[in-house]
Amino acid sequence: MGVLQHARFRWLAVARTTGFLGSAISPIAMAFAVLDLGGSVTDLGFVVGMRSIASVALVLVGGVLADRLPRAVLLQGSSLAAAGSAALMAASVLGGFASVPLLAAIGLVNGAAAAIALPASYSMTPETVPAEDLQRANAILRIGSNTAAITGASLGGLLAATAGPGWALVVIAGVFTAEAGCWLRVGGVRAVREKSRPLDDLREGWSEFVSRPWVWIVVLQFMVVNAAMVGGLQVLGPVVADDTFGRAAWGVVLACQTAGALVGGVLAARWLPQRALLFGVALIVLFAPPLLVLGLAPHLVVLIPAMFVTGWAAEQFTIAWDLSLQENVSGEKLARVYGYDIIGSIVAVPAGQLAVGPVAAAVGKTATLVGCAALIVVTTCAALTSRQIRELRRRSPVSEPAP
Repeated sequence: MGVLQHARFRWLAVARTTGFLGSAISPIAMAFAVLDLGGSVTDLGFVVGMRSIASVALVLVGGVLADRLPRAVLLQGSSLAAAGSAALMAASVLGGFASVPLLAAIGLVNGAAAAIALPASYSMTPETVPAEDLQRANAILRIGSNTAAITGASLGGLLAATAGPGWALVVIAGVFTAEAGCWLRVGGVRAVREKSRPLDDLREGWSEFVSRPWVWIVVLQFMVVNAAMVGGLQVLGPVVADDTFGRAAWGVVLACQTAGALVGGVLAARWLPQRALLFGVALIVLFAPPLLVLGLAPHLVVLIPAMFVTGWAAEQFTIAWDLSLQENVSGEKLARVYGYDIIGSIVAVPAGQLAVGPVAAAVGKTATLVGCAALIVVTTCAALTSRQIRELRRRSPVSEPAP
């Protein structure tokens, strides 16, 4: 695709892809590290929840920093912090001194690094390509990320089942170190805003965020959707896998989800409807079937296609969402709007991760997974009642099929 002729964008794509490879291995390695210590579902929810708490607490700081500092430098530091925390976690597992509290504490550091990086990473795309290339640029970034996620999910499950989660964490540390080198090559992308008082920056970003109802309605939708999906898949999913089809197969299941996303990215690079946001939001109902399958009939022959379709739907939404923000929010405020978007979307994730274990212990895994699926359907239908979501149209022309 012609968009790859831009050197900074090429390195941005490589860096994002490398980071997603590490991120795809991380939850699998961490989940089975906790389970190998004899941890319960509640312990697993605690460990992954601590990482999410750090992400929620610091993502707004990341948005402000991304509009004030050189973004590539900020992302280099975040990648190195992620590599260091993964290396420490690997050392604790391989050295035999890991514990649930220690893994949770290291997860806090890892989550803080991710929080600082996210707004900068998402807001850099419009700075590296012309406006007319945004649709294809977003699609290429998602294709690369999902290709890495397919590889990472399969590799994570394989390493956890063979070499063990400790060596999977060693691989993660190496991958994040490589990501830092890629951000170094991006270079030259500077902050788009002169320094001002941080509180003023936050207020200005908030005003931009709340001035568009379609933005905060979708964020509210994903506040519930993400909590239900993460609680169901990241916490209960590995437990169901251990009880039924096995760890290695769970990695394959997650890889099938990202395979669907890869197909979705290829299609979105060629076509999106004029009402792209409506299209993307409506497809989120397809997040529910995998949770129902895990709860009611955890068989690979049903789960694999359900996860594939979920990945396809997620990709259509994500590209439509990024494009909607990039076309309607000015560049000097985009990182802060992304910051509020991210924090709103993930603020309830720790609650979902921490609560799903005790709820499953009280009412059973099946009822909990079915309840998570119902929440997704109800909140998506509620979001679709918004007139702005239904009527928002693309500002730039729909791209012709890519060569």
